[in-house]
Amino acid sequence: MLIQHTSLDWHVAQQLCSAACDCAVNTKLNICVWVLDNQGQPLSMMRTNHAPLLSTDIARDKAYTAVSFGFGTHLWEQQLADKPLIREGLSNRENMVLFGGGLAIKYGHELVGAIGVSGGSEEQDQKCARAAIAGFDSLSAH
Repeated sequence: MLIQHTSLDWHVAQQLCSAACDCAVNTKLNICVWVLDNQGQPLSMMRTNHAPLLSTDIARDKAYTAVSFGFGTHLWEQQLADKPLIREGLSNRENMVLFGGGLAIKYGHELVGAIGVSGGSEEQDQKCARAAIAGFDSLSAH
């Protein structure tokens, strides 16, 4: 038996990164953004000038966490609210991010990749990631 996976194309990944950076520039933020395929492999990365150095790794880890579980990193707080031991264990895992800025990217119901944004507040990072995915949603509708 073979399993087929649908994943993002690198051209689309670049467009997603550009859209997130455009959102950041429009709100006077300096960010880094990563887009990963559905297997967690990098497709594209962009960094606006003057983005914090650590935002590069944090953005990648946000995307990695989102693609690993298939949902946004902002949902972990709610998921783990009454599970302190699990929260502590997960927060100590390499590449695991439990705060906003990473979103799964789906085509229909299928996970095709993820985007991670870092450099602003959680809300600002989420806004830039959502702006990028909104562009993808309009592309995939055609």
